[in-house]
Amino acid sequence: MAGNRSVFEEVSDEAGTRLAARTGGIARGGGGGRGRGLIRLWLMVLFTLVAAMVIVGGLTRLTDSGLSITEWNVISGALPPIGEAAWMAEFEKYKAIPEFELQNSNMTLEGFKTIYWWEWGHRQLGRFVGLVWALGFLGFLVTKRIPAGWAPRLFLLGVLGGAQGAIGWWMVSSGLTGEMVDVASYRLATHLGLAFLILGLISWYILLLGRDEPTLMTARRAREKRLFGLSTGLLHLVALQILLGALVAGIDAGRSYAEWPLMGGQFFPPYAFDLEPLWRNFFENAGLVQFIHRIVGYLVVIFAVVVWNMSRRSPHALTRQAVALAMVMLMTQVVLGIATLLTAAQLHAAITHQVGAILAFVLVLRARFQAGYPAEQSVRG
Repeated sequence: MAGNRSVFEEVSDEAGTRLAARTGGIARGGGGGRGRGLIRLWLMVLFTLVAAMVIVGGLTRLTDSGLSITEWNVISGALPPIGEAAWMAEFEKYKAIPEFELQNSNMTLEGFKTIYWWEWGHRQLGRFVGLVWALGFLGFLVTKRIPAGWAPRLFLLGVLGGAQGAIGWWMVSSGLTGEMVDVASYRLATHLGLAFLILGLISWYILLLGRDEPTLMTARRAREKRLFGLSTGLLHLVALQILLGALVAGIDAGRSYAEWPLMGGQFFPPYAFDLEPLWRNFFENAGLVQFIHRIVGYLVVIFAVVVWNMSRRSPHALTRQAVALAMVMLMTQVVLGIATLLTAAQLHAAITHQVGAILAFVLVLRARFQAGYPAEQSVRG
């Protein structure tokens, strides 16, 4: 029998090794720590690619390139037209849609090639994202590096990615018939909303995988429930604002009323309810859609100040810092939005505003994570 030990006596390396070997099942699971680290790195790559997809998609919309490819060929569409005859065939398909007939009837073949490359690049990047997900997921699955309980989460990303491709075509198809010269704005909002859902899930998974399971369980017990609830509400409001931004982009509402803080010389825009039936104005009236986007932007800032003020009472320094950083980015995003308005949504301003939306969304999500899983700190803080 071992002798008595002082409570201050250090455990030997040998004893520590035996203790580590008996670690409970909650810390085990396929891949262990190395598996978590590799998957986290893979998710970071996926996040970067999906963010790039959102940015390229925004550029495609701003350059009116989204309807240049009138078919959805998942496999054969990976190759661009080769040769003059192939380019002319694609151009003839484009000439048959309303956008060409009503808006771009003077477009030349060279002009068509410019918009075609934007849309082709967007779709090709989507294929590459799918390939990176598939190779990574299958590789981790075969080598049994996926931690326990994580396979369904990682598989879900692939399912959502596939759905995003289908929704992308559903969006494009809305502008190929009838008298529309752009895609339906509510379909564009659905497409962008799903992209941000994927970005949010990837970000959340990256944050979770940054700590082991026992540490996460310990941190969850210290959750600041009120701050966590408020940051969740802020995240939802930011997501709503992003969807409203998609509606603005879908009908080019950002190029109307290029002034701030008034609209047409008044607080509420004129002709806000001119369309019939009434509900159409909330989706298709440029003045009303932009006004709603502005008002929700102000509400986001007010809500962010409330959350920040609450976070100042948090005993966790990293939580306070995360909320403060999110608030600074939200304030910056408002400034970028005003600049986008004043330039009538010029390309550089509009795409910077879209990049700001990604950063703001992710930073608010990170603040929510820190409130829900406060990081350990020393007694000195």
